[in-house]
Amino acid sequence: MSGNYTIYHNQPIDEHFLPRLERSVSIVKGSELYDPDIKIDICLSDGSKYPGLIEKVLGRDALATFYNKIVFTGDEVNFEENYILFYGHKINLEEMLAHVQVHCLEFKKYGLWKSNPIAGYPEWKWEGYPEYIARQHAHFGDLRTDINALLKAEQDSDTGWMTLPDSTETLAHYFRYRLLIQYCLEIKKMTFVSLLQDTTSEETVRLQMMDWYAKPSD
Repeated sequence: MSGNYTIYHNQPIDEHFLPRLERSVSIVKGSELYDPDIKIDICLSDGSKYPGLIEKVLGRDALATFYNKIVFTGDEVNFEENYILFYGHKINLEEMLAHVQVHCLEFKKYGLWKSNPIAGYPEWKWEGYPEYIARQHAHFGDLRTDINALLKAEQDSDTGWMTLPDSTETLAHYFRYRLLIQYCLEIKKMTFVSLLQDTTSEETVRLQMMDWYAKPSD
């Protein structure tokens, strides 16, 4: 047990894990959905059959999440160097932990029936908001700089992955989702709650963002 988090493990916990978790929690506190009373269960992949069962039910992912559960299902975790491998791609572990915690906050606020996949919110909103919260760090540029990075990745990448400034990777469409959320929240001054209720399509929001991007900055 560590604060609001119950850790399930078969082997001794790596000494670097709890500091990584604590830093991810500090990131999540920036979310408008943050609830200090949330309780989250984390299952490490260190010999238990549970992660394999969850992978069969929910499909392959670096970290699986549902309700208030986070399950390590990636290929390999390096707590000291702060990455988790997924199909050979290095993903920033602290940011991934923050991402899935925001999903737990989404579940807590909206409940099972009003959360994805049941609720059917557009993926760019449901996945983009955790990305936006998780990756608000100094190694990312401002919105214009990151839009430029996205356009370059969409033109150059044959794999759908793009490398980030800290040498970890992300899927280009997840990077796009984050920028669309950032545009809606920071430029259009929306909240995530109001964005979920908004009916503007992803294509229209992208056109709006690119129109803003093309204009000279103040």
